[in-house]
Amino acid sequence: MAQASPTPAPPLSGPMMIFAGLILAAANFLVVLDTTIANVSVSNIAGALGVSPSQGTWVITSYAVAEAVVVPLTGWLSARFGAVKVFVLGMLGFGLFSFLCGLAPSLSLLVLFRVLQGACGGPLMPLSQTLLLKVFPPKYAPAATGLWAMTTLVAPILGPILGGVLCDNVGWAFIFWINVPVAAICGWLAWKLLNRYETPLAPARVDVVGLALLTIWVGALQVMVDLGKEHEWFASPLIVTLAVIALLGFLAFLIWELTDANPIVDLRVFRHRGYSASVVTLSVAFGAFFGINVLTPLWLQQNMGYTATDAGHVSALLGVTAVMMAPFAASLSAKVDPRRLVFVGLVWMGLITVMRSQANSQMGFFDIGQWLLLQGFGMPLFFVPLTGLALACVDEPETASAAGLMNFCRTLSGAIATSIVSTVWTDNASRNHNDLAGVLNDPQAVMDQMGAVGMSTEQARGTVDQLVQGQSVMLATNQVFLAMAVLFVAAALIIWLAPKPTRVVDTSAVH
Repeated sequence: MAQASPTPAPPLSGPMMIFAGLILAAANFLVVLDTTIANVSVSNIAGALGVSPSQGTWVITSYAVAEAVVVPLTGWLSARFGAVKVFVLGMLGFGLFSFLCGLAPSLSLLVLFRVLQGACGGPLMPLSQTLLLKVFPPKYAPAATGLWAMTTLVAPILGPILGGVLCDNVGWAFIFWINVPVAAICGWLAWKLLNRYETPLAPARVDVVGLALLTIWVGALQVMVDLGKEHEWFASPLIVTLAVIALLGFLAFLIWELTDANPIVDLRVFRHRGYSASVVTLSVAFGAFFGINVLTPLWLQQNMGYTATDAGHVSALLGVTAVMMAPFAASLSAKVDPRRLVFVGLVWMGLITVMRSQANSQMGFFDIGQWLLLQGFGMPLFFVPLTGLALACVDEPETASAAGLMNFCRTLSGAIATSIVSTVWTDNASRNHNDLAGVLNDPQAVMDQMGAVGMSTEQARGTVDQLVQGQSVMLATNQVFLAMAVLFVAAALIIWLAPKPTRVVDTSAVH
């Protein structure tokens, strides 16, 4: 029996309403910030914990996967425990595990705490907007949603900058510890201010089997791509086992979710051709986009001699033009066939990525930064209309579940792409090193010249090897960029499998 809802408390006053809105926006800002704040910190974390940079990217992927898995549980958690309670406990848990991330003495513990941090953060994004629309009356809802959306756009820009500054000046642990006071204050204030807006409780059944299968196959897949390189992929029984678990878990998940009356993920929305084409396009494009965003700071720090701060400034340039372009893209989405906008945006992203694949180690800050500024113009052109197109292709009652599933696919594709890109980049660098070392033009003569100016044999050999290694990494970076450009163009072609939408959907609730 559903619990009777209490007599509604009087609404907040104007100033307190705005204050509550800022608290909810800050919570969303914090969760989104943590998807990018670690990007420029991977090298620092890897060095401090004694692991390779490719292993360091687990800090990014573990958070993203945990967040993606927990988001579908938000509705059940709210119905079972109340939206405000779940929000407050999520904030406090997010702060606690952020604190533990900064204390982690090993990569394994850091990844564990990042998983728990992501699990706590998953419900905060949808709940922050749900509560925002409860706090503000309908006539102010557009302004409140705009405030919320702005934090979603700005946080990924500030993440690399803030992460770089903290890493270089006070240490990598502070990229996590900075969350603690904000989470604690927001959690406490949210409980004080929003308790009056608590949602009534109702008996809610959770698809335990579906959730377990989802966790198993996603977890096995992510661990497989994370560990594949160091275990020589399918030459390792461990990787083969993980691949089998992922495959069987995925098949079981499909069968269960398609036959269960109340699935945790409603896969039936994929029967709509337009939705399927849009989600595949989004997954491919976002995977390419997120992969190069993780690779850029790694390349700048390891090959170009940038500090984490400088790498953060360069990485953030992409978001600057993306924010400027977002309102224009949203306006066009209601007037122009969204498939055209998506196609133009993705082809633009692909062309700029091809230009980026011509990089060399003599480039300066502006030479690299101008490419990211240009690429930022294309991001809203594909992301904003693609979201609207996907949701316009499903039946209206399916919009919420379709939005959640799309968010899951996007987040998962970004996590998997990060692992694959870092592995391919490292492997290509090693392969390029061997190839270049075999075609050096009279290396002994070069070493003799170095010896003539006072270098020892070891110093000369080290210098030559350093030069070869630098060019090997540069070539590997360009090779990955070129592969990502191909994915952007492929995604641009896939979108034409979707039919032209017959209605326009409000995408403000999509993260």
